[in-house]
Amino acid sequence: MIDHSADMANPAADEPPYMHGLNAPQREAVLTTDGPVLVLAGAGTGKTRALTTRLAHLLATRKAAPHQILAVTFTNKAAREMRERVGGLLGVPVEGWWLGTFHALAARMLRRHAERVGLKSDFNIIDTDDQIRLLKQIMEAEGIDNKAWPPRVLMSVIQRWKDRGLTPDKISRADAGDLAGGRLNLLYKLYQDRLKTLNACDFGDLMLHMLTIFQDPAHADVLASYHHQFKYILVDEYQDTNVSQYLWLRLLAQASKNICCVGDDDQSIYGWRGAEVGNILRFEKDFPGARVIRLEQNYRSTPHILAAASGVIAGNRDRLGKELWTAAEEGEKVRLIGHWDGEE
Repeated sequence: MIDHSADMANPAADEPPYMHGLNAPQREAVLTTDGPVLVLAGAGTGKTRALTTRLAHLLATRKAAPHQILAVTFTNKAAREMRERVGGLLGVPVEGWWLGTFHALAARMLRRHAERVGLKSDFNIIDTDDQIRLLKQIMEAEGIDNKAWPPRVLMSVIQRWKDRGLTPDKISRADAGDLAGGRLNLLYKLYQDRLKTLNACDFGDLMLHMLTIFQDPAHADVLASYHHQFKYILVDEYQDTNVSQYLWLRLLAQASKNICCVGDDDQSIYGWRGAEVGNILRFEKDFPGARVIRLEQNYRSTPHILAAASGVIAGNRDRLGKELWTAAEEGEKVRLIGHWDGEE
């Protein structure tokens, strides 16, 4: 039997109230403030508690003002919850910080620097239906049959290129293959040109345009300004980031290196929409000297459930590895029950 006594919290008598109740690895995740940190957090291990407490600690100890922290989530709900939890831990609402989804934060930046990519600061963000409609118009003008090549299918390929940080000039005809009669790379360029004419962008452009600005030596002052502003970067659900988001984060963190990414390589399930589990697997290579902290105490499941889940995921070779455990009682054994579906 593995001894997990070292994982139990041993609080100091004079520690702030927001630290109460944290176990040892959670404390380490909160208190290791400087340098790159990867927190591998299995399901039900209190990763949200650790992340919000880390934010509260940075603010309470005055290591950073709210506007000097960039905190990235994947959903608006997660951002709201983080804002409320940190305010609750500190006892006062926190104002002026950069907390939100990748899209929201990239849009906030792009409004500041829109003219660098040929837009105005009041640009419109078009939805999926408008994207399809616009591409269809371009296809008709170019004489490309939209029944043989459905615009929705072609747009999904264009969006995948954007998720990989690829602008039209980086896509060759060979990359496009035979899609749209071998002309999808041209359609991508015409689509982007039309968006600029309309002073508009789609959701993929929010990150793509900021990458273009950050990577252009002619706009080095923009990235330098964010290097100066952000002392700390925190990222939730890092295993779900795509290439574009990964590059954006790396560029922002390359000066201070104070980036803390929380994620679980065993829960990377969004490859179909561009997520790259390799982003979390190579964190230590991207940020030499990174501290890797494993949250392994599970507060949600019984030992039988954890053992069954561990047995399943153990066959996955693309993982950094962790062993979930719980102090909970054994509970019922896992049962496998087969059922016919509705049609049978």
